[in-house]
Amino acid sequence: MPATHHVLTAELLSIGTELTVGDTRDTNAGELARSLTSLGVRVLRLTALPDDLASVTAAFSDGLSRADMVVSTGGLGPTPDDLTREAIAAASHETVVVDPATESWLRELWTRRGMPFPELNLKQAWLIPSAEALPNPNGTAPGWFVRRPGGGVIVALPGPPREMRPMWANEALPRLQAIGLGADVAARTYRLAGVGESQVAELLGESLLRSTNPVVATYARVEAVDVRISAVGDDQGSAGSLVETAAETVLASLGPYVWATGETTWGDAVGARLGALGWTLAAVEIATGGSLAALFGDVPWVRFDEVIAGDAPVAHAHGTDDGDDDDDGAGMTPARPHDTAQRHGLVEFARQARELGGSEVGIAVRMRDRTADLAVSIAISSPNGERRVTRQVFRTGTGNGHRAALAAAAVLLESLAEQEQEQPSAG
Repeated sequence: MPATHHVLTAELLSIGTELTVGDTRDTNAGELARSLTSLGVRVLRLTALPDDLASVTAAFSDGLSRADMVVSTGGLGPTPDDLTREAIAAASHETVVVDPATESWLRELWTRRGMPFPELNLKQAWLIPSAEALPNPNGTAPGWFVRRPGGGVIVALPGPPREMRPMWANEALPRLQAIGLGADVAARTYRLAGVGESQVAELLGESLLRSTNPVVATYARVEAVDVRISAVGDDQGSAGSLVETAAETVLASLGPYVWATGETTWGDAVGARLGALGWTLAAVEIATGGSLAALFGDVPWVRFDEVIAGDAPVAHAHGTDDGDDDDDGAGMTPARPHDTAQRHGLVEFARQARELGGSEVGIAVRMRDRTADLAVSIAISSPNGERRVTRQVFRTGTGNGHRAALAAAAVLLESLAEQEQEQPSAG
């Protein structure tokens, strides 16, 4: 029996010419990397390889020289261009043999189908002495779990995600955890709005961003700028305590911009605030192409959403509000008398949205040109008052409506948070 070998580092190989020529998009590597990282395994590299025996063999050999484990997906089919087994055998300096139990299982599959067994498929029953077959109830390609006598682990998984995922979760992970998988790790992600990635980096400072444990990293996502703090437990403390200490520093610099943690979406965050208040939302969007509704998705708390083209006459039916004010003051203001609506046309759209949707909150969003960039006006009407703000967003080649929706969602979330705080407590 090989000696216990704690797995702390890994490399991932995605095998198949269909990946390297762009015919198929690889999702397996990302899923496996997230899984391993969450378990305290550091992923050193992800590599896509064509169906070339020399290349795949070298990748396994080189990977084991750098990492505790190599995990591969793909190349386990029965055809001559499926070369993962041959490559592992060559890298391990072992000879393949047919495993009787796997052969019997394969032949039974074809017998049940009333079909003759293709001898080509006998390749899928191959094993080497250091390998154990991983059952595949969702296909005909068993995986391999290889423990090298001198240390090092290889896990070979099938390429189709519907086969890869259950084999990884139900077969590979339990075996890895039995021999020792990962380190004491912890991580926390803060989601930010109203600030760019370069500004975030400047506020955090170079010394914090160059720290190696904990690691503080910034990521510009589609929905937000994320700041991720991760740590590995060491003689300075547990992973959790290291993350907590770094989080205090991050929040001291960026606290006002944080709107969520983890993988929370705007729909999640706004929906939670509305749920806490017992409210629903109705919206009118002008010149955004329906981007706010798309941002929230198909959710039950959006009762009404009307999309109006920017040049439509109705978009200007209540006068204009194209002033360059950035905010109308903190918090909600009392509802304005109806006869002043002409000076606050977008607020009137928000009121009408509430009425048409039978909702407690109405939001109206208008996007328009402002010199080289864009101005996004947002009006919110609720039982506690009304608010109107204008935000400037950068113009890009595409996705301007999405940027407008992000600005509107941030203002809406802020307003809902204020109103939730003002709600009288039960009892």
